[in-house]
Amino acid sequence: MERLKKQEYTRTFSHNFFWRTYDQKELDWVEERSGALFGYEFKWSKRAAAAPKLWLSTYPNASFECIHRGNYLPFIT
Repeated sequence: MERLKKQEYTRTFSHNFFWRTYDQKELDWVEERSGALFGYEFKWSKRAAAAPKLWLSTYPNASFECIHRGNYLPFIT
């Protein structure tokens, strides 16, 4: 919800989704802005998660970022 509030306050127009394959590979949050895809995975630990290989191969120009307790504030504020 905080991310949606940030998008509203900053007038960032985005289509928001989650992404999951039939074999249960997933991303927790995907934003489509100005024709570009931004994928996010949320983790409690600060250990970085790797992007699913199928995400990278299907959307080679998309970005990926792991959001964790050490970097979530810029994501939501």
